[in-house]
Amino acid sequence: MLIGIPSILSPELLKVLMEMGHSDEIVLADGNFPAASHAQRIIRCDGHAIPELLDAILQLFPLDQYVERPAGLMAVMPGDKTETPIWETYADIIRKRSGLSDPFQQIERFAFYERAKKAYAIIATGEGALYANLILKKGVVKPAP
Repeated sequence: MLIGIPSILSPELLKVLMEMGHSDEIVLADGNFPAASHAQRIIRCDGHAIPELLDAILQLFPLDQYVERPAGLMAVMPGDKTETPIWETYADIIRKRSGLSDPFQQIERFAFYERAKKAYAIIATGEGALYANLILKKGVVKPAP
C-alpha cells in the first residue's frame, strides 16, 4: 500500500493508468459487458462497482481537456425503457473530481463496442446497473508549479 493512492486501485490497474498517454481511452465495463472478448488488455475488478472505481481513478487520472466530451456512455437502445440513474452518479463524481459539468457523449451500443476494442484497456467490474459502461479519455498531466 502507498500513501495517497486509493486502496481500491490494484497494482495492475495503477500500472495501466501510468502507461496510458494523452488521448488513450479506458473502459469501465459493467458486469454484462463482453470485456474478455473485446479487450486488448483486461483488468479484473469483479467485486467492485463502477462509481467507487471512477472516483478513485479520477483522483489520479486527468480527463482530456482538449475534447468537448472526454467521457462516453453506452446509449440506451431505441425502445428500451431502462432508466440510467447511475449516469447522474457518474456526472456528480466527474464534476467533483474534474470540474466538468457536461462531460458525456452518448455512443450507440455497437459503436461503443467498436470503440472499446480500440481502448487501451477494459476494466471488468461487478457493476450490476444496466447501460453502466463508461469510456474515459486521458488528458495531459501538467507539471507541478
